[in-house]
Amino acid sequence: MTHLPEKLLTGYHNFMHGRFEVESDRYRRLAQEGQSPDTLVIACCDSRSAPETIFDAGPGELFVLRNVANLVPPYEPDGEFHATSAALEFAVQALKVKNIVVMGHGRCGGIKAALDPAMKPLSPGDFIGRWMSLLAPATEAVAGNSMMTTTERQTALERISIRYSIANLRTFPCVKILEDKGKLTIYGAWFDISTGELWVMNKETGDFERPEAG
Repeated sequence: MTHLPEKLLTGYHNFMHGRFEVESDRYRRLAQEGQSPDTLVIACCDSRSAPETIFDAGPGELFVLRNVANLVPPYEPDGEFHATSAALEFAVQALKVKNIVVMGHGRCGGIKAALDPAMKPLSPGDFIGRWMSLLAPATEAVAGNSMMTTTERQTALERISIRYSIANLRTFPCVKILEDKGKLTIYGAWFDISTGELWVMNKETGDFERPEAG
């Protein structure tokens, strides 16, 4: 009897005799000195779009916040429990990150659920339905566009969700103040799982463009 799935134990064995063995000094230094990543990545929970893999990041390089559909709620200090807001506050105020990247991705299940409320088991009354209601105005506009195909509507809302999250980021005083002072930069990105392409949001136009892959 094992206390973890066998595949995870095998992966851990490979890690210890591979990456950890090669980077043991780095891990030891991080343990002693603590973390000081320059970048916070706000990404989706989707198992196919891990930021550390996409950006080929080593230990201690990225502070990653993942939730359903990479959403940032507006600033609401109401005494309730806010996991995303807490992680954001920690990254900005304690770790003093210099960059925030909101990264969405193609074929997002949360976005699909938002566009199709009848999708089982993701009903409007559960946690996911409530969470995805953050995008309600945009969802209604996109879902009602009969000139777009199902795939086009999904991609459009995936990218709009990134803009929404960026707008909500700026409702947090700790983010807005630092951005206005030039001490914090906010970026948007969208990852296509099927092709591996990364699309980056143009800060001036809001359009998503493919950077040159060197």
